[in-house]
Amino acid sequence: MELLRSHIGQCLRTQRISQNRTLRDVAKAARVSLGYLSEVERGQKEASSELLNAICSALDLSLSKVLVEVTAQVKLNETPVLSVVDTNAA
Repeated sequence: MELLRSHIGQCLRTQRISQNRTLRDVAKAARVSLGYLSEVERGQKEASSELLNAICSALDLSLSKVLVEVTAQVKLNETPVLSVVDTNAA
């Protein structure tokens, strides 16, 4: 099962690392504990919209950019639903 929080966490971590920033630096800027930010990045905690926005702001990201990236990842990982059509019925 795909968890949205896992994709959000991975996106935030990727952005933080690409900026060469530490967990401590981003946690301080977002005013969240280092442990909490670490748990969000690992997909263990689901951040509220307020905290997610604070983390995005600390990373100089828009919330919409993160959500677009996460949506793309969810689409790639979704299992397609197949239906069987009985052509002999009717």
